[in-house]
Amino acid sequence: MNKMFEKLKPAFEAVAANKYVSAVRDGFIACMPIIIFSSIFMMIAYVPNAWGYYWPDAVTNTLMIAYNYSMGLLALFVAGTTAKNLTDSKNLDLPKTNQINPVAVIIAAEIAFIILSIVPLKTGVDLTYLGTQGLICAYIVGLIVPNIYYVCIKNNVTVKLPPQVPGNIAQSFKDLIPLGLSVTVFWLFGFLFKMATGTVVPRWIIQVLSPVFSASETYVGLCIIAGAMAFFWFLGVQGPSIVSPAVMPIMIADTAANLAQYQAGVHVSHVFAQNAMDYVMNFGGTGSTFVIAYVLVLLAKSKQLKAIGTAAIVPASFSVNEPVLFGLPIIMNPIFFIPFLLTPMVNISLFKFFVTTLGMNGMMYYLPWTIPAPIGIVAATGFAPLSFLLVLVMIVVDVLIFLPFFRQYDKQLVAEEAEKTAELAANGVQPALAGATASATVAAPAAEVTTTTVGDTATAAKTNSEDYFKEHEVNVMVICAGGGTSGILANALNKLSKERGLKLSAAARAYGQDMDLIQNMDMVILAPQMESMKGNLEKLTSKYGVKLVTTTGRQYIALTNDGDMALEFVESNL
Repeated sequence: MNKMFEKLKPAFEAVAANKYVSAVRDGFIACMPIIIFSSIFMMIAYVPNAWGYYWPDAVTNTLMIAYNYSMGLLALFVAGTTAKNLTDSKNLDLPKTNQINPVAVIIAAEIAFIILSIVPLKTGVDLTYLGTQGLICAYIVGLIVPNIYYVCIKNNVTVKLPPQVPGNIAQSFKDLIPLGLSVTVFWLFGFLFKMATGTVVPRWIIQVLSPVFSASETYVGLCIIAGAMAFFWFLGVQGPSIVSPAVMPIMIADTAANLAQYQAGVHVSHVFAQNAMDYVMNFGGTGSTFVIAYVLVLLAKSKQLKAIGTAAIVPASFSVNEPVLFGLPIIMNPIFFIPFLLTPMVNISLFKFFVTTLGMNGMMYYLPWTIPAPIGIVAATGFAPLSFLLVLVMIVVDVLIFLPFFRQYDKQLVAEEAEKTAELAANGVQPALAGATASATVAAPAAEVTTTTVGDTATAAKTNSEDYFKEHEVNVMVICAGGGTSGILANALNKLSKERGLKLSAAARAYGQDMDLIQNMDMVILAPQMESMKGNLEKLTSKYGVKLVTTTGRQYIALTNDGDMALEFVESNL
């Protein structure tokens, strides 16, 4: 089975690393603060309704201004951020002296999108399609405009001024032809499209794709989406990075539709809203792993599994499940293939049953993915009474699905540990030391175990690392999929640096977030779940002369748990 998965993995990694898929994903991630910010006002306006309190209309309308003019213009902003991210990727293929201006691309993309999306009215204009309903159109514009710029800049189709002209003025004229061409192309296309169809592009896209939107709400459609994310992750390819760009417009539209239903006083009926992926399909992380760390702590007989559960229980509670995925491991481990795929499918099916059959509200608010999933489900559904029951049912069902496979794996590891203990005892090693060695194997990568058990060597390495960072100023960026485990590792390094007076600073980012900061770094540590992005990242780090270091699964988790090891890792790789 593993050989078959290994053959499939490169193809899926290529999809995840594709510059257009990355631009769509990263363009949306860049707009996440807008969604979170607007949701705060929305929740203030409507959450009190769950307890029977209703603001006066004037107060509600005032609160919703912030929502309407941020979330209500989301697609406009996404067109710009998508174009900017693709431009950054395109610039890696151009000479440093002849680059595309990202600001000009953002402006051109947003102008082009407005031209395609505005609906003229007798009394003004309709801005509906500048919001969530225009997302697919925004992605299309955001992916085409940088290519128009790329062709112009690469082939020097620009207005050239004498070298005596100041750079900022020359840049404005350099951008004139590609900007004008981008706007003209979309203006002409929009005019002809409306003449042919009688409607604007975003509305037409929604009409054409309405069967797809409807299919995503069925049991089969929801299970395919949930299972696909888990399947890709099982191969070691970060599942949401492939699936999310394809379904994000559907989730955003469903979230907005749910809010509109709630405001109208009818049943909030759409299942596949945004947080349904974060809190239900990925209940505790991709593969619905919320219960696993607790089961390991409470029921594991294997020292190794109990140690993994203890280390993973806090991050797993906040949907950071890499310690479980790489620690057990679940990834590429045939024992956990069935529960890892099955559990998210069952969870989303339960959620649909509660919404469609029992009449529970769907999710109408958007909350950050790091909120513990049981709390997120309750809050995002507006504290629907049935949501409390749903959470309990999901926890029980997830434990029942996972338990038989866990017991088999636990039994296997207990036997291996007993055999190893007997072997060490036969060689004169005390049982207590054997147990410590087994635990160390969990906490540290294989290459580290033999060196860190020698006290003098470890102390010398620690001293050398500290001396290096007292003399050298070093900036490190840790990059993972969502900023969760990278934040743990960066915090561990920063805490140690502060305590010991070292000149080391670490920052954590999700892949695609603030990538411009890389030019100010000395080292970038790439988490193993983002291995598929290594090729893209190497182009960026090479451009700025920054050291790129990759890690293996258990090694990365060990670094997040051991500040001294992380410090030595940075020093040795520099």
